[in-house]
Amino acid sequence: MSRKYKFHNKEGLYFVSFATVYWIDIFVRHVYCDIFVDSLSYCRKNLGLELYCWCIMPSHVHLIFSAKNNNPDILLGRIKEFTSKEIVKVIQSSSQESRKEWLLWMFKRAGSKSSNVKEYQFWQHHNKPIELWSTPVIEQKADYLHENPVVAGYVNEDWHWKYSSAIDYSGGKGLIDLDDL
Repeated sequence: MSRKYKFHNKEGLYFVSFATVYWIDIFVRHVYCDIFVDSLSYCRKNLGLELYCWCIMPSHVHLIFSAKNNNPDILLGRIKEFTSKEIVKVIQSSSQESRKEWLLWMFKRAGSKSSNVKEYQFWQHHNKPIELWSTPVIEQKADYLHENPVVAGYVNEDWHWKYSSAIDYSGGKGLIDLDDL
């Protein structure tokens, strides 16, 4: 793994982006988004996740977070591990998922190319952590993260995107309780 993809300051505030294998648009179904949202909420309550901004896009996720226990790499690994297993399990048991066979085939194909994956690989391995060290940098990353659905053409206003913290920064209440920046 490249040095630029590591959490060097374990106490730091980080912006991370991570994508599904092959950039598969998996988060087009509420059930999969809700699994990810529930995982973030659980990690806030139980594992020391300090969450400041988040956005789920169809094929990737953005977070601004820190770890109370100074373990951002482990915490992010737990989030990715749980969500990947849970989403694959839901796909496997779904009679409604029209892409079921293709999705499982793609995840299995990605897993077969990785030495540390037993069967299905859901997430790409890298997270691209960027430590946020100043208010202007934090604001730039938060704006980027919240504007992602607007730039992609999904909504006209960032606070209209359900699976994002933009509503929290616009005077409303989003799906996940946030920590104060």
